[in-house]
Amino acid sequence: MIIILLSLTLIGSVGVIVTLKLASEPAAEAAPSIDEVIDSSVDIADIKTNLKSNNYISLSFKIQMDSKKAAEELQKREFQVKDIIIKELSEMTAEDFEGKKGLEALEERISKQIDSSIETGHVVKIYTTSKVLQ
Repeated sequence: MIIILLSLTLIGSVGVIVTLKLASEPAAEAAPSIDEVIDSSVDIADIKTNLKSNNYISLSFKIQMDSKKAAEELQKREFQVKDIIIKELSEMTAEDFEGKKGLEALEERISKQIDSSIETGHVVKIYTTSKVLQ
């Protein structure tokens, strides 16, 4: 009988501690405001190049970083970002851009490569702000 009472007391104590611990954790951060998004973003404007299929493409991006400091580093590395984008585009054909999946795949590949080349922060999202394919 004593063992059962001690077990129930122990289980109850653990339950109270876990409940208090979970309740004291801070709530998830709210989504950043548009001003915060703009402050932590870098424009990569007007990249023009040929595709593997000999088509011509012109693209512009806005790259959102996780902090203003990361955005400042990315701004300094703009030439490296353009290099990454041009090399990715050189392996693509016009058919790769049919529908939104091709563009989303390009954004994902660019994001991974940028993340591996910067020292501070990481890419939150890449927005394609213009696209012309001929």
